[in-house]
Amino acid sequence: MKALAGNNVLDRIREDLDSFVGKPVKLRANQGRKKILEAEGVLEQTYPRVFVVRIDEDPRSVKRVSYTYADVLTSTVEVRVKNKGMETRIGCAGS
Repeated sequence: MKALAGNNVLDRIREDLDSFVGKPVKLRANQGRKKILEAEGVLEQTYPRVFVVRIDEDPRSVKRVSYTYADVLTSTVEVRVKNKGMETRIGCAGS
């Protein structure tokens, strides 16, 4: 059995995220120096190298954060989506 190349795994993560554009997601992102961002938002867009999540914590301003698919692969960023009543983590072996 041939192991998956790095790009194939990143492509799969992107395809998974593509299917949830416009849907609510939960983020948990390691921002270094023991800082962790935990937020809920909407997966706004996917691009060839990054994806963008809109976070509406404050009604007066909209915050957008972007991460690479490699961030998901290395678990620097965890993305969870609700699908059919179940929460699924994108990019982990079980999804």
